[in-house]
Amino acid sequence: MPNVQLPPKENNLFKRILKCYEQKQYKNGLKFCKMILSNPKFAEHGETLAMKGLTLNCLGKKEEAYEFVRKGLRNNVKSHVCWHVYGLLQRSDKRYDEAIKCYRNALKLDKDNLQILRDLSLLQIQMRDLEGYRETRYQLLQLRPTQRASWIGYAVAHHLLKDYEMALKLLEEFRQTQQVPPSKIDYEYSELILYQNQVMREADLFQESLEHIETYEKQICDKLLVEEIKGEMLLKVGRLKEASEVFKNLIDRNAENWCYYEGLEKALQLSEKFRELMDKFLRVNFSKGCPPLFTTLKSLYYNTEKISIIQELVTNYETSLKTCDFFSPYENGEKEPPTTLLWVQYFLAQHFDKLGQYSLALDYINAAIASTPTLIELFYMKAKIYKHMGNLREAVKWMDEAQSLDTADRFINSKCAKYMLRANMIKEAEEMCSKFTREGTSAMENLNEMQCMWFQTECISAYQRLGRYGDALQKCHEVERHFSEITDDQFDFHTYCMRKMTLRAYVDLLRLEDILRRHGFYIKAARSAIEIYLKLYDNPLTSESKQQERNSENLSAKELKKMLSKQRRAQKKAKVEEVRKHVEREHQPKNQKKKQDEEEETSGFKEELLPEKLERIENPLEEAIKFLIPLKNLVADNIDTHLLAFEIYFRKGKFLLMLQSVKRAFAINRNNPWLHECLIKFSKSVSNHSNLPDIVSKVLSQEMQKIFVNKDLESFNEDFLTHNATSLQHLLSGAKMMYFLDKSRQEKAIAIATRLDEAIKDKNVKTLIKVSEALLDGSFGSCNSQYEEYRMACHRLLPFTSAFLPALSEVGSHGAARNHTANCDVLANET
Repeated sequence: MPNVQLPPKENNLFKRILKCYEQKQYKNGLKFCKMILSNPKFAEHGETLAMKGLTLNCLGKKEEAYEFVRKGLRNNVKSHVCWHVYGLLQRSDKRYDEAIKCYRNALKLDKDNLQILRDLSLLQIQMRDLEGYRETRYQLLQLRPTQRASWIGYAVAHHLLKDYEMALKLLEEFRQTQQVPPSKIDYEYSELILYQNQVMREADLFQESLEHIETYEKQICDKLLVEEIKGEMLLKVGRLKEASEVFKNLIDRNAENWCYYEGLEKALQLSEKFRELMDKFLRVNFSKGCPPLFTTLKSLYYNTEKISIIQELVTNYETSLKTCDFFSPYENGEKEPPTTLLWVQYFLAQHFDKLGQYSLALDYINAAIASTPTLIELFYMKAKIYKHMGNLREAVKWMDEAQSLDTADRFINSKCAKYMLRANMIKEAEEMCSKFTREGTSAMENLNEMQCMWFQTECISAYQRLGRYGDALQKCHEVERHFSEITDDQFDFHTYCMRKMTLRAYVDLLRLEDILRRHGFYIKAARSAIEIYLKLYDNPLTSESKQQERNSENLSAKELKKMLSKQRRAQKKAKVEEVRKHVEREHQPKNQKKKQDEEEETSGFKEELLPEKLERIENPLEEAIKFLIPLKNLVADNIDTHLLAFEIYFRKGKFLLMLQSVKRAFAINRNNPWLHECLIKFSKSVSNHSNLPDIVSKVLSQEMQKIFVNKDLESFNEDFLTHNATSLQHLLSGAKMMYFLDKSRQEKAIAIATRLDEAIKDKNVKTLIKVSEALLDGSFGSCNSQYEEYRMACHRLLPFTSAFLPALSEVGSHGAARNHTANCDVLANET
């Protein structure tokens, strides 16, 4: 019978199977399974079949694993072991909801099984089913009231549910059971007290928190945190004088922590004399030579009055230092060293770069370099100025010069690689990074292993600009896998942190994981992936030969021959590399090879990310939605999330979802230029679809009325242009929609988009390039002559920007568009 009880001999073998699974000795586990199942009496034993399946899963044999586990479950559906194993199998595939169902079925058959309850609680906290987690932790507390983890887990559940009162009661009751003498310092007891205090602070129990920290101060290991909590709580309860003393002591201890200064400012209730204090502050820092001085003051640059005071002070210093080596011509005493003038000029270069006065910034940095041609910071700054000007090749040249002055500096090496990627020099960037990556493997592979996401996101943008969509998508999926791995990695901490009492760090981890995909790296990768999938939907790549035709259509015969030769060399090199890896693999030491086999077996199968396959995906919009969902859940306050959603649903013809997207975007910023384009495209699309269901038409009509206020599309667009007459970004969107609605108004639309008069406020590099791209990408139809006129006008305005250099006019419009794209995304901000 399949559900027969095993006799002692086979039962001992089954226990050894369980032990092998726990100790990751999977091959031995399979041997013991075979010993039981080879006996005809137990060939259909459900629990053994299930364990065989679970073990096979750990060896990467997923299909066989499911086959054996399901067979085992069918043979013994009343076994809690079979249901538990099926849950573990589902968990390994990240099907957490299904795994929870399996565990609940197992608990119906064995309701007090501690291991199943623990596993269920892990999945509930992983899925943030906090109510369910609290119930399960309560069961575990009832079953094991003497275990520390039972009390702590139940208290953490209440804390996460913001039931602070109950959490504090449980923690205090547990604390009283701990036999720790007042004279003894115990790390885990210290962490418990600090966690208690954190819950008090989150519950706004400021007075109680202060009294609590003072009571147990001597038993807390982290003395610095004690003082920080005291200062914060003294401010909260209004004891300002005592708070100021605490923050003064903290500043003496660490003068670089800005939070202490903010605390002291609140405690002293200061109103500062800006010019007097800034003058004193600047002189001290220029005299001693402080490279990060501008970074320190950059946060003040939102205030025009403060900017003008700083500029007046520093330009006066420079004039005076040049003539008499003093900060002011009216001073006497000890003269300033020559380095003071150097740091003043360095600061002024940064100052004018920040204000967009690039020629002036270059003058100052060149003067500094002439006096000290060996200082890395100066070349770094020069590169940065050229980057902001839009001349990326020149920026790379000077950043390379900076890194050549100290080839052992990883920071400057990384910056140089980043600038190379922004100039689309991917191979050169990889070679630059290879100075610090592991030998014997390519830098690209090693950087992926190390989850070096700044490099990968910059690669994504570079590949996207070059039209290498498969390579870009490969990197997008690699970044997505990193985030999935980080999410999965928290699993181990659910038990570890309870055991080690690192409760504050644990709660912080859970809160971080909840918003993990709000990180800039994920947002950047997801946005690029969505944009690429939209392009692939609009212009699918049917075959490799057609893609080659598209890439080569603007090349001369000589250039085409060169490109084909390069492709053949690359294929040959790839084959040689594959053979080399195979040979290395075969000649590895036996123990190393065995270890690698084991790692491959335990890590599970991961589908290889092939660029050619990724860019020829059958359902690009479905793939785009996978990247969109985390953005909709976590980055709903960013208007771009909803506009990207609109672009997807627009192509899918989902009118209610389009409406939802534009409404959410409208609530964030109704005057957004991209939103304006989406609204007009949406309204036009609705009017073109006369066969919509009545209820859908009614909803769309009512909601669109609220947005368009009964205006026709042309009037709505004219109002938008009039309202935003000084913003080039808005004029561009309005002009594009003018042409979209009426092709006969091409000249008028182009004249609006290419305005460069004094009234326009945003004539920056990035916006001007966007306009020139629109002239090339068909947004205004065919307009090569107007593009050339506009390029010349922009060149006169921004002579250093490579996108507007005359050489570009010799390239075909397709190539010009690509060069423009290469400059567009990389000019706004330096991270």
